[in-house]
Amino acid sequence: MPPIGGTEPSTKARARALDPMRVLQLGKYYYPFMGGIETHLYDLCVALSRSQNVEAVVCNTAPRTVREVVDGVSVTRVATLGRAASTEICPTLPLELSRRSYDVVHLHTPNPMGMLAYWLAEKPSRHALIVTHHSDVVRQAGLRQSFEPIFRRVMARADAIIATSRRYLDTSKELRAFREKCVVIPYGLRTECDQKAYPLTAGLRARYGDRVVLAVGRLIYYKGFDVLIEAMSVVRGSLLIVGDGPLRSTLSQRVQALGLQERVTLVGEVHNQELGAYLAAADVFAFPSVARSEAFGIAQLEAMAAGLPVVNTALDSGVPDVSIDGETGITVAPSDSHALANALELLLSSPALRRRYGDAGRHRVQTRFSWAHMSARIAGLYRDVLDRRERAVEVV
Repeated sequence: MPPIGGTEPSTKARARALDPMRVLQLGKYYYPFMGGIETHLYDLCVALSRSQNVEAVVCNTAPRTVREVVDGVSVTRVATLGRAASTEICPTLPLELSRRSYDVVHLHTPNPMGMLAYWLAEKPSRHALIVTHHSDVVRQAGLRQSFEPIFRRVMARADAIIATSRRYLDTSKELRAFREKCVVIPYGLRTECDQKAYPLTAGLRARYGDRVVLAVGRLIYYKGFDVLIEAMSVVRGSLLIVGDGPLRSTLSQRVQALGLQERVTLVGEVHNQELGAYLAAADVFAFPSVARSEAFGIAQLEAMAAGLPVVNTALDSGVPDVSIDGETGITVAPSDSHALANALELLLSSPALRRRYGDAGRHRVQTRFSWAHMSARIAGLYRDVLDRRERAVEVV
């Protein structure tokens, strides 16, 4: 694979730079479905739609297909008949893909149904395939093995593969065979909402006090919320966990067993538009993930953009490369409730340190993880890949 942007653009490429590309984003779910990948997909589509023709095709959570326009982006949510091994069953997804014409397909993985549908729907075409590999399949070994042939065929077909951090690329077994196709483009975050006033903030402060730890994410095993709850048994302060998921009952029982009902609150799902109020009411952001299923942690960016110091974990993924130990927060060993408690207590007791880390975190988001920079790099990758494909055709 030639270096991205490493040759002079062709005449067609220069003309394309002035014309909108037809881009199909193929994901698992789409906003307002809550999740890090879904937030990224929504932000990317909105950013690209300012200059390109962008459409998103994803799975619905109901047995009907819905077509709508969300903030200027055409979105098709394909009927889902059920789930098996955490994978959606969308029989008509290949048909939805085959009836469209596009210049670029951008596939977001892990997404077994999306990969299978793409492989079944693909026909001889000059469209480019870009894959963003958000995470390896870590825990579901059976599912990963079943889809290995499709995974390898689709990744072999890809013109370029985006990894969201250098560390994840270096440690991913799934990307090892395709490394020559990989380019690192970190997530970007929209920060224009930072200056908004949040009416809920004062009420949250009045209710929970002035030593507030906030955590955000689905209540699933790799988020490490059980470790965080354990740590709060010796931390002077309150913990708010925003999010919902299959472990809600288990985590609630753990809170009760430790007698922490007065200081630990499982808030439930909060809409993105209200999350800012919780960030503004908090003093420290906890990100206690315990497995490399947590590949990056967009929630860290949201906390840093709000000026919060972050306590994260030293996973062999992109997590510790987002918030830097000793610069924007504190990094501790995964699953170590004692170290996590010490880090939280230190930050809660040190306003000056919180302010220093928080200011550095906000600056890091603005300069390293901006929405505009991310979308520009991805659009540039599309153009470079299309130009490279055209040059190959001209040579033949």
